Amino acid sequence: MHGSRPREPTGRVGRDVGLSKRDIVAGTSNFFDGLGSESDSTGGGRSSVRDLLYDAERRLTAAGVPSPQADAAWLMAWVLNVPRNRLFLHDEPSPAQRMEFEKAVARRLSRVPLQHITGRAAFRRIDVAVGPGVFIPRPETELIAEAGVRVLREADGGTAVDLCSGSGAVGLSLALEAPGSTVYLVELDDAAVEWTRRNVTDFGRDLAAAGSRVEVLHADAGDVAEAGNPLSSLASCVDVVVANPPYIPDAMVPREVEVRDHDPAVALFGGDDGLDVVRRIARTAAVLLRPGGLLAVEHADVQGPDAPGGGVVGVLRSLTLDEELASMVPGVPGAPVFGSVTDRLDLAGLPRFTLATRLAG
Repeated sequence: MHGSRPREPTGRVGRDVGLSKRDIVAGTSNFFDGLGSESDSTGGGRSSVRDLLYDAERRLTAAGVPSPQADAAWLMAWVLNVPRNRLFLHDEPSPAQRMEFEKAVARRLSRVPLQHITGRAAFRRIDVAVGPGVFIPRPETELIAEAGVRVLREADGGTAVDLCSGSGAVGLSLALEAPGSTVYLVELDDAAVEWTRRNVTDFGRDLAAAGSRVEVLHADAGDVAEAGNPLSSLASCVDVVVANPPYIPDAMVPREVEVRDHDPAVALFGGDDGLDVVRRIARTAAVLLRPGGLLAVEHADVQGPDAPGGGVVGVLRSLTLDEELASMVPGVPGAPVFGSVTDRLDLAGLPRFTLATRLAG
């Protein structure tokens, strides 16, 4: 993998896989132009995997990088093209590998996301290609995928829609973990949808083996189900709708440097209270879901049921079948759309996602 021509990434099931590289960002390449001779050392005299990892962890810790030990290990595994659990079976990196590792660590010290350096992001049972222009999937989002997978498996050949799909990690997980399903990935942003398409292509063989079908739609999640739009024919037919929408209030500055400086703004900000896109998604789900179908929506930890207006729970509980919705699906205007609206916690014990069931008209 490491040499004059890095290998292009392919979609693969499993976390420990070969990863592709990205070019070194401007500002670091000049510093490393003089490195590469056999006498060069990029670790201050350290040459073993253990020594290089120790040195990288120390520097990442001093720079305030989150999870410095894990990041150093991921970078070394990427450079050596080995699973993380086999790192210490590798005796001594070559001079070229030490240089590549130093370049990677330097980028991480400048707060380039780990996933942008390796070009991959782990998500549940898969890893997906990511980079500038697409939101990096987070571990907490695996929870809405889990909720969707459970329902989709019970549907046995069911249909799901992943709104604001981004990299496609959630929708691909549904399709791969619920064999025989059909999943639509909806993404509006021009740059992000290219990553969606790339990942669906990369996982083509795995999807075929699962007997599942995935279709990418370059469309607005807020109106994709309206008359004449791509999913209008699925009204009242979908088993699961999942969404990780933009939900940060416009005036809020993200705490994490990696989010603030590298994730696309269109994937982050959702209006004055952060819930503008959520409100539109709720209406789309109202059209698409069959009675008893599941909606799973991720949200910020400050948008749980104790938030002003009840957060996402309040949005879903207050949605009723107005005349516009009643023109697209059966029901009596004024009837509530969702029942069993509950909020769930993430692994840190914080409010993170809302589940709701589509009521019969």
